[in-house]
Amino acid sequence: MTGGVIQSIDYAAVAAPLVLALVAGLVLLLDAFLPARPGGARMLGLVTLGGLVAALAVVAVQAVVAVQAAGGGTRRTFCVPASLGGAPAQGQAAPASCSFVADRFSLLIAAVVLAAGVVVVLLSMTEIAAERGGGPAERGRIPAGEWYFLLLATLTGAVLLPASRDLIMLVVSLELVSLPVFALTALKRHDGRAAEAALKLFLVSVVSTAVTLFGVSLLYGVTGSVHLDRIDAALRATGDTAGSPAGDMSGNLSGSMAGDMVQVTAVAIVLVAAGFAFKIAAVPFHFWAADVYRGAPVPIAALLSVVSKASGFAGLILLLTSALPGRATLWAPGVAVVAALTMTAGNVLAMRQRAAVRLLAWSSVAQSGYILAPLAVYAVAPRAAVGASVAYLVFYAAMNLIAFAVVLLVARLPEGQDLEAYRGLALRSPAAGLSLAFALVCLAGLPPGLAGLFAKIVVFRAVVDGGLGWLALVMAANTVAGLYYYIAWTARLFAPPAAGESRTVATRTAAGVAVAVALAVTVVFSVALQVVLSVTG
Repeated sequence: MTGGVIQSIDYAAVAAPLVLALVAGLVLLLDAFLPARPGGARMLGLVTLGGLVAALAVVAVQAVVAVQAAGGGTRRTFCVPASLGGAPAQGQAAPASCSFVADRFSLLIAAVVLAAGVVVVLLSMTEIAAERGGGPAERGRIPAGEWYFLLLATLTGAVLLPASRDLIMLVVSLELVSLPVFALTALKRHDGRAAEAALKLFLVSVVSTAVTLFGVSLLYGVTGSVHLDRIDAALRATGDTAGSPAGDMSGNLSGSMAGDMVQVTAVAIVLVAAGFAFKIAAVPFHFWAADVYRGAPVPIAALLSVVSKASGFAGLILLLTSALPGRATLWAPGVAVVAALTMTAGNVLAMRQRAAVRLLAWSSVAQSGYILAPLAVYAVAPRAAVGASVAYLVFYAAMNLIAFAVVLLVARLPEGQDLEAYRGLALRSPAAGLSLAFALVCLAGLPPGLAGLFAKIVVFRAVVDGGLGWLALVMAANTVAGLYYYIAWTARLFAPPAAGESRTVATRTAAGVAVAVALAVTVVFSVALQVVLSVTG
């Protein structure tokens, strides 16, 4: 398209989210029109799983084609020509701005999200089967059709978000990730804790969305565009970058008005970043995490911990590095401070926990700080900063999913939410106990968990090379602090069971496959970690 307003759609570019959306509709239709019968929930789970595998295959094919194609093989669609909504810089031919871009970054995040989605669906099949296997009063407490439909809707948004290249699509995709999770959290009917968690998550999300939209409106008002590349170009053209003289779009605004624009831009950056900080549970917007994780069904806690967090980080990285790279000297110090506070608060609060899911929730907050840390050196080393953050996110996703899969199995035992339920687990149920021990060692960054060890090394190297020695010291102190609760939990797994304790974990097929898949991926990352580092740049 060169001059008209009729957009052609590249269906190959949007194939993965399109597959997920179609399968979501199919699941809803099957649930509505097929007669209720034993095994119906399992069939819907298998259909959902098939859709995720198909979408993952599409992403894999796109990645292979992109590697083989000249020029990177990036696919773009929903594009607007330079003649609409923006003027090219003098002497230059401005390219079209696109709302959807399937590039290396978006394909990698989509692959992480879909792989995590496969594990979450397997955990969901176990959760739903356990609920329906109870007494008559419990039967049907989780409606399978609605559960899998909402899960697919969330994953569709999570795949769309890293490919979004305008503010409107970013916000819509982020809400598509968030909105279904409210219902998923509350679908466990007659559970007061789940209803409370859903309400807290709803209120937090509403506030974060309002803050984000306010910041987006200010950015649009300052730059006159919603496309990320045009926002960056407009800020550079007006001289509205840190350390440069104030300018103006038309070249004749007064210096005081240009100064006001600088201030409005700074406020917009703070507001939009704060909105995403809610999603990733960064300090000071972390307070909701433990209660929501504890009240939600374990598969949804895993979804929040990996899929929702990956989406939030993808949106934040896109915003900071695609729309606001020229303001890096303004936002990078703030990111450094938030990263330090987030990892410190998460680790300190995790030390006090006696419930497994709450400990994983605060551990997840601390891990957000580690993922944020490299972005603080973006102004010095842009490529290394983004690569380190994404690499840590990939390693973290695999390790954390193992822990949540085992927690789901243990949670079925009486008092299974408490850490004491894990005493002697490696002796009573070796497969579950050893898998969880490996995950905790990886999260702590200790051998033989080489995936976690090298993930932390990559982040440390990026921060030190960027000149933020103080942040590296804070990370080192927090890494030592994290060893306390990770090693204490691991020690419980190998401690002698309490007198008379002989209960074993009933390993259901779906959950066992979930543990095996996440464990296999983590082991592969530990052995061939250079592959991950090369893919993430």
